[in-house]
Amino acid sequence: MEGSSYGLWILVIFNSVIFILFAFSFFKPQTGRDWRSFGAFSAFVIALFTEMYGFPLTIYFLSGWLQSNYPSVDWLTHDSGHLLEMLFGWRGNPHFGPFHLLSFALIGGGFILLSAAWRTLYQAQRTNTLASTGPYARIRHPQYVGFVLIMLGFLVQWPTLLTVAMFPILVVMYWRLALREEREGEAEFGEEYRQYRNKVPRFIPKWNTIMPSGQGS
Repeated sequence: MEGSSYGLWILVIFNSVIFILFAFSFFKPQTGRDWRSFGAFSAFVIALFTEMYGFPLTIYFLSGWLQSNYPSVDWLTHDSGHLLEMLFGWRGNPHFGPFHLLSFALIGGGFILLSAAWRTLYQAQRTNTLASTGPYARIRHPQYVGFVLIMLGFLVQWPTLLTVAMFPILVVMYWRLALREEREGEAEFGEEYRQYRNKVPRFIPKWNTIMPSGQGS
């Protein structure tokens, strides 16, 4: 693809390795379940960077429609790969566009959540107690929510047909893993876990745990 921004397989490998290792340093998988969830996330990352720098399958698949509706755009440049900015008419640098900035917030928030969840979970495992503090005091599965936020951030930044197709599959997989963890948690901690489950939401925190009422009163 001479003259295009693709076919850069070294960048595919480099960026995939960097983000996978970065996620590994936050998540630190230990069990078989951990490795499955981490492996699925890694596959998503590789698919993303393959289209971002390697072969633009989505651009080629949609090329007829894109050229008909946006004839002045060179779709083989890197900036044009930020499809949401292009389709919504953002004509500035896409790296400073609204969708790109939103993606940074989602990806950063996901990594922060992964890190905070790991610290809490590691301490609970060391003391053989139920993880119910830190992010676990707001949602029961912060690590899975962290992965979903990161993937959603990548989708907002650089949507592709493959990653859009993978995303709901991975969300369902994380949901099923969460249900299995809950069954195991109840078997291990009994009534303590049931009380925790009744108090703390699974994935979406209660508003009053994000913005506590009565501050400053």
